[in-house]
Amino acid sequence: MGRKVTMATCCLNQWALDFEGNCERILRSEPIMHHNVRYNCRVLFLNRKILLIRPKMLMANHGNYREVRWFSPWNKLRSVEEYFLPRMIQEVTGQDTVPFGDCVLSTKDTCIGTEICAELWNPDSPHIQMGRDGVEIFTNSSASHHELRKADQRVNLIKSATTKSGGIYLYANQRGCDGDRVYYDGCAMVAINGDVVAQGAQFSLDDVEVITATLDLEDVRSYRGELCQPQLESDFKPCHRVKVDFSLSSCDDVYLPTHQPIEWHFHTPEEEISLGPACWLWDYLRRSGQAGFLLPLSGGVDSSSTACIVHCMCVQLCRAVEGGNSRVLEDVRRVVGDESYHPQDPKQLCARVFTTCYMASENSSEDTRNRARDLANQIGSTHMNINIDVAVKGILGIFSAVTGRWPQFRASGGSARENLALQNVQARVRMVLAYLFAQLSLWARGRPGGLLVLGSANVDESLTGYFTKYDCSSADINPIGGISKTDLKRFLLHCAEQLQLTALRSILAAPPTAELEPLTDGRVSQTDEADMGMTYSELSVIGRLRKISKCGPFSMFCKLIHTWKDALSPSEVSQKVKRFFRMYSVNRHKMTTVTPSYHAESYSPDDNRFDLRPFLYNASWSWQFRCIDDQVSIIAFLSQSEREKMIRGAARR
Repeated sequence: MGRKVTMATCCLNQWALDFEGNCERILRSEPIMHHNVRYNCRVLFLNRKILLIRPKMLMANHGNYREVRWFSPWNKLRSVEEYFLPRMIQEVTGQDTVPFGDCVLSTKDTCIGTEICAELWNPDSPHIQMGRDGVEIFTNSSASHHELRKADQRVNLIKSATTKSGGIYLYANQRGCDGDRVYYDGCAMVAINGDVVAQGAQFSLDDVEVITATLDLEDVRSYRGELCQPQLESDFKPCHRVKVDFSLSSCDDVYLPTHQPIEWHFHTPEEEISLGPACWLWDYLRRSGQAGFLLPLSGGVDSSSTACIVHCMCVQLCRAVEGGNSRVLEDVRRVVGDESYHPQDPKQLCARVFTTCYMASENSSEDTRNRARDLANQIGSTHMNINIDVAVKGILGIFSAVTGRWPQFRASGGSARENLALQNVQARVRMVLAYLFAQLSLWARGRPGGLLVLGSANVDESLTGYFTKYDCSSADINPIGGISKTDLKRFLLHCAEQLQLTALRSILAAPPTAELEPLTDGRVSQTDEADMGMTYSELSVIGRLRKISKCGPFSMFCKLIHTWKDALSPSEVSQKVKRFFRMYSVNRHKMTTVTPSYHAESYSPDDNRFDLRPFLYNASWSWQFRCIDDQVSIIAFLSQSEREKMIRGAARR
């Protein structure tokens, strides 16, 4: 009958500038210069012949991407020009020129169009017009990064693309760490008429994954015959078709079964944290040439989350080796420096590649020391206890020798400046010692190589600047820097239940604390949320309003008096908004030196590529705060019923 087609799409773990490695996975096409303009292009070829070169028309130029720095968009809709191939390509293909521009392929049995990456997410996606002009198969080669709770958006876009006017959609996506802060999470898929029929893994250690599906083109034609109407626009411009003497189907396909719709399995955010950052860490480790990781483990939620992510990495590695992944086994042996090693137990592997250390001071409690020790025992890391008091006193001794003064904590009568400086010197000593042990601890054990230092500052602390510049947040990489405290707690609960890491329960029950001020009767007297003046849950709400909703102080206040009206008065909302913006503005400079972190959250304050803003602000916010005060004063004079009526009216507007 000649109507059924078998198609394939894939995920590839590519690495920028690793040309030999990339060629092992695919023959990679580089950016193309046409009339001395650089375009990001997709090259379609068949049997050593280039069929067409399709330049990208809609660029990704927000969030993590600045594509127009490097490429120009192709703005000539439905326009095709002649591209003269470089001589080295001519010698391979035997062609002098090929079509270049916005066009589609017309085979003997169907019509194939293409989108490139971000074009799918654009409100004017090319598949809309291509579908209306009879294109039946859409292909998309993408580099879409992972973000918590994002996978359903991607799947729904592809389902929607084929629901509106029918068609088959082949989606291929990058996988892995491309040497930067983002992780590309695969999710290759095939969809037809609004249904997904084949799904690739979202997170995997496989460098190459290919999925296939056999589908009936008549299903597309029947679907369109029911829903689609002829083109009525007088100015409609059809796609330029490049004819190809080739057929995707065969004449004898009546007994060939077709793929049926499947239900997409979405990971929970906790599962995403256990998989995405873990894969990112492994890609970084195996490509860095280092022998493992070192983490200052404080016994709190943040550093424990980083430790659990490393443990999850080891779980995935053991599963991959058990499943016969020879490339993972080869990489593991190279990292541990043992060609005969065969990882079977995640705890055993953790002992080889992961070192943790508890850096105690006179302000540390036995509770946090024990929690760190218990977790290290359960995940299997090589654990050390280090006391930093001698180093801290030595540094303060230098200061005293020069100035004749010895600073005191607030609890001993010291000023706020003294109190903060004494906290910071402890934190910075820990950073220095972390790098010392990362460089030499394997040497001391008679093993080659060094360790990558892991950071553990969460996205909310980065947002407010609630960390010491050049402390243990200053590391080589940070797997949790784009994750909120709220999500990290849920992740630890997931690990406690799924991985039987029972030590996490006491960690979750304890209040977050930096333990940089003196203890009171052996107990912690300092907590993070008291220092910040707001809870981590409140910070997540504020962070989304700042980044996603683009709120300044006054507009944020106007939204939060509704959101928090059952818990906080307008005056209390005012104080939290003001405190946040003061902390954010005076600490924004810290983001210029923050450790490269896994991008996982849509309100990340990462200054390197995602959240490009000034790092010197007028921290008084005088005009904005005055507007807030005026509104608080107006609301204060209203009766309860008038206040509720005003708030409801503002919400309706």
